[in-house]
Amino acid sequence: MGFVKEFRTFAMKGNVVDMAVGIIIGGAFGKIVASFVNDILMPPLGVLLGGTDFKVLKVVLREDVLNEAGEVVTKGASIMYGNFIQTTIDFLIIAFAIFMMVKAMNSLKKKEEAKPVAPPAPSKEEVLLSEIRDILKEK
Repeated sequence: MGFVKEFRTFAMKGNVVDMAVGIIIGGAFGKIVASFVNDILMPPLGVLLGGTDFKVLKVVLREDVLNEAGEVVTKGASIMYGNFIQTTIDFLIIAFAIFMMVKAMNSLKKKEEAKPVAPPAPSKEEVLLSEIRDILKEK
């Protein structure tokens, strides 16, 4: 039972739970960005480039070999550079969004650090010593 208890303690630490939440939200954010790129950004870009669909851009290294019935006997080989371009754009958008989030958090942190901090209240000993000093000055 010691192992299970130790694992539960580890899994319930704040950092591990925060990390798990971050991974889940990051995965969902990745899907949103992929949809943005695939469904909103790339179609107009493809139209600007003459109706090109980036997913089908490729360099064929070897064509498929077909038999008399039209079935693929030997699969061809292609370099799918269009898919690579799309994935790169996904990455750049995600990286930019994360950069903007971190930048915003850092600016908020700087503002918080820049606020003047009130000096701590004097301790009881300091108050008592100040009173003694004032009494001695009066004499």
